[in-house]
Amino acid sequence: MTAPAPVRDGSDDVPPPDPPWPPGPHPDPEAGTAAGEPEEETQEARAAQRELVAHTPGFIFSEAASFGGSLVGGAQHGVSAGGSARDVFLGGKTEIHHHQAASAAAYVSGEIPRQRLDALAAVFVEGPSFAAALARLREERVLVLAGAHSTGRHSAALMLLHHLGVPAVHALSAETGPANLGAQLTAPGGHVLRDLPLSRNRPLRDTHLYAARDRLAKSGGYLVVTLENSPFLLGVAPSVWEPPEAAAVLRAHLSDLCEEQADSAGLLDLGPVRDFLARGAHRPAEVARFAVEVARYDGGERAAARLADFGHAAVEQQCREWLGDPESTLRDKAFLISLAVFDQAPYVLAAELADKLYVHFQRLQHPEQPPEIPVFGLPAETRLERARAEGELRNEDTDWGPVPQFTARFKKENTPRVLLGEVWTGHPSARPALVAWLRELARDSRPVVRTRAAAAAALLARADLPSAMALLIDGWAVSKAFGPRVTAANTLTLAQLLDAPVVLRLLTQWCTDTHWGRRWTAIRAFGLLTPLRPDLAGPALSALAARARAGGSSRTESNNLVDSTALLLSVGARRGEMLSELVRLLHHDTASVRALALAAFVRACDNAEEGALVEWYADTGMYEMDSARDLATLWRTALGDRGHTRGALAALRTWVWLAERRADVAQALELLLPALVVTADDRKRLSHELVNLRAPDGGPRPPVADRLLGLLTPSTPDPSRDPSRS
Repeated sequence: MTAPAPVRDGSDDVPPPDPPWPPGPHPDPEAGTAAGEPEEETQEARAAQRELVAHTPGFIFSEAASFGGSLVGGAQHGVSAGGSARDVFLGGKTEIHHHQAASAAAYVSGEIPRQRLDALAAVFVEGPSFAAALARLREERVLVLAGAHSTGRHSAALMLLHHLGVPAVHALSAETGPANLGAQLTAPGGHVLRDLPLSRNRPLRDTHLYAARDRLAKSGGYLVVTLENSPFLLGVAPSVWEPPEAAAVLRAHLSDLCEEQADSAGLLDLGPVRDFLARGAHRPAEVARFAVEVARYDGGERAAARLADFGHAAVEQQCREWLGDPESTLRDKAFLISLAVFDQAPYVLAAELADKLYVHFQRLQHPEQPPEIPVFGLPAETRLERARAEGELRNEDTDWGPVPQFTARFKKENTPRVLLGEVWTGHPSARPALVAWLRELARDSRPVVRTRAAAAAALLARADLPSAMALLIDGWAVSKAFGPRVTAANTLTLAQLLDAPVVLRLLTQWCTDTHWGRRWTAIRAFGLLTPLRPDLAGPALSALAARARAGGSSRTESNNLVDSTALLLSVGARRGEMLSELVRLLHHDTASVRALALAAFVRACDNAEEGALVEWYADTGMYEMDSARDLATLWRTALGDRGHTRGALAALRTWVWLAERRADVAQALELLLPALVVTADDRKRLSHELVNLRAPDGGPRPPVADRLLGLLTPSTPDPSRDPSRS
């Protein structure tokens, strides 16, 4: 899709290229500013990605159908500064990292309380495939249960073991890999491994299950592994989980909640209940919540209204009534829209910025009158009650630590999406004011405000992409200022998460667009998107490599390319695949593509934050033959390339300093360094670096450097220490 070109004012001319592949972030020479404003600086891509996740509202992630399973490496991201009151999981599990020597890695497992199993058994409905799965588990002792996200497969796994009458059910750590699965089955009874992350370099093989079965046969135990439908099952025939019907789940929960069986049967005949069941498939958790509301029914009108309001249709109708109510003031409607954008954020933000939207509405409806904002008005509790919202005091993370904030959110989670969509598509006359307001938010100095503007624009793009592109996103992308450009990148990232049409194609085209601003936006968006959608890592790398192959990039654009490509190596279980792809690019016939691969690899290595490449290599990568071989190849090439030697040595210092604190990183380096020595120059270079290494504070050489020096003896490297043979 080709975005409309803005009026030429000279800003769309390609800036003169600078020397490519800078070693770090630089002031943005392309970011022209208005008269009197200071020049902006670009934001490092990792920081931008953290900011996006921290400030994106929870309803965006819950709306994104692509989330679940083990995306984002299975990491749990808490939403702060306006995020959800609950934890927002960008994957289906929480990773618990244990930093110790890999040879003695202890994966945590714990017994699930019997009370929880009994409570679940009281309301569990077996579903059509449960009996067959139980028979397989009883016979084979190991069962892989595969199914769609949020269909209750984990509960089914627990109940399979419960039906076998095992004395205890143990939950295995999510870090347990296929290769060491059997080693973790030490306790007697049942075991469940929830959402095992798999990849091309980390498949689940039938041999892994054979080893686990042998161990379980000795202890008399059983194991159920749950996962989403995956292509990385080699010789493994999973049992496909099919959820039970919503009516059966509702009936089971009502029987548990109601004292009399007759009461639960009568509730099922209520009109709102029949309407709910007739609206299509419902996830088991949603049915369970609805059952609580049904059990509270006392025959009154208010109780019946609660049931009727439970569904999506009620939310849509409510939003239409809010916006179409002639007795509701413009200020009331501005507050509703602002609260939709700042749902689950501090109330003061929604109230403050609602008045700015109110000013735009007044100018639109009464251009002949100066806008007026009442200084005082209704209290927060009253405004929230009218908006069917609620507030609570909770701590919000800031750069200076947690700060208590009164946050506000709609009681119905899907209200923000429905309300913004209704404003954009049902009331097009309000668009000029809404567009002007969102443009204003994009230039706000507060990250949460800019990110929420992007989240709102992403929802508008899903509802009407051409209009959102023409009125908002393209203007932000071609802006000379950095803030609007990163807002455009955030918008397109979130729009792709929401499966807005043709966004991926648009980003790919923009990577080679004639306007440097669109190129910058697309390059940054790919870096932000891929850690959230690992399945797009391949298309993202292809698009970024295509931009590098075209050449002519400025210094800032080249740095943006490196940053975004480096973020591809933060994609959880797909890191091995990305290493393989970077090795492939080393053989590309274009020098700029090869330089991009090396620069991105070095940038990813020179990072010791949580979840960095070095942490993944020590935890997982060193035990995967292909990944270990590819990483060693990239290290050797970067160290031996004159354009990247200095950066590679700096990254190596980062790894050595981390090895001083973590035994598993030290062991990984002990396996890696000998594989990097092919020539005498390799040995001389590494030895010189270790001899002259000092602590980060300038202190003496870390003791781990002496141990590593001992591995670089003039003898022929021992093939058995090559990590690719691990």
